[in-house]
Amino acid sequence: MEDVAKLAGVSLKSVSRVINAEPHVSAKLRAKVEAAIAELNYVPDTAARSLAGSRAFIVGLLFDNPSPNYTMNIQKGVYETCRDQQHHLRIDNIDSTVPAEKFEAQLAAMVRNSRCDGFVLTPPLTDNVVLLDFLDRSGIRYVRIAPDIQPDRSPGVCIDDAAAAGAAARHLWELGHRRFAVVRGPASHGAAGRRRQGFIDELHRLGAENPIIEAEGNFSFESGIAAGAKVLAANPRPTAIFAANDDSAAGVMVACSQAGLKVPNDVSVCGFDDSWVAKSVWPYLTTVYQPIEEMGRAAAALLLRRDEPDNVLHELDFSLVVRASTAPPPQ
Repeated sequence: MEDVAKLAGVSLKSVSRVINAEPHVSAKLRAKVEAAIAELNYVPDTAARSLAGSRAFIVGLLFDNPSPNYTMNIQKGVYETCRDQQHHLRIDNIDSTVPAEKFEAQLAAMVRNSRCDGFVLTPPLTDNVVLLDFLDRSGIRYVRIAPDIQPDRSPGVCIDDAAAAGAAARHLWELGHRRFAVVRGPASHGAAGRRRQGFIDELHRLGAENPIIEAEGNFSFESGIAAGAKVLAANPRPTAIFAANDDSAAGVMVACSQAGLKVPNDVSVCGFDDSWVAKSVWPYLTTVYQPIEEMGRAAAALLLRRDEPDNVLHELDFSLVVRASTAPPPQ
């Protein structure tokens, strides 16, 4: 650090403030220090930094999400920010379905053993009040991804799920579809509920008169097959199905095949996420792109940015990606 300070022409304290991502560091100072770090190929010693202060330089990522694609991409984004800011990443899968007393015991053991400086929470843990209350009582900082309840309770990152699902509804309507079905996500997942409501609200705004068929999904491929079979059994059959994520949409496409129906000739299918699954099925899946990796990166950055106000919810952009799984309804 002394070598970095000498080369940059700044104080040792200034170098420390830049390395630790402290607030109120000017862009000019940060650029000088980062240039010196790059020239000297300096890598901060995390263990020494931990011994020198009260921080462990470890970020915790908590998940309890049935979609492996979503979880993998969030982890990738969080890891990239941790790597760039010289922090370690610890990942824990927390079972939120156990009784509250056992859940709290799990949390206490995890916090005791992890020594994390803070946590990134992913849905549905994002809205788990037992977890939020525990972290607040423990004085542990956290950032939530796609919060539904009390969105101003902590820093957070999200997209406008309702508007994104509304874009999917508009696309299917403009293709000429008038009989729709929705495969919902888990009831505990706030973003899934917003997607369902946004899709239905937009159809009603457009003038939909036919009942919208619904089936329970769980953000998994298998649940998509079961839900797809259920909605396809309706009479009259829907000509367009919206699933709350890509995994379940892929399952819906299997259900269509099992029923002897072709996508999109007989039934159009639309998903949500634009995960790798969307281009692992045939035909390629029309879906809503949400920047999952970017959300992970942004959440970790917010956690490490100590001067961030606690009530800020950062909204990122989405887009509709039209591929071959949607087409006009059969005549």
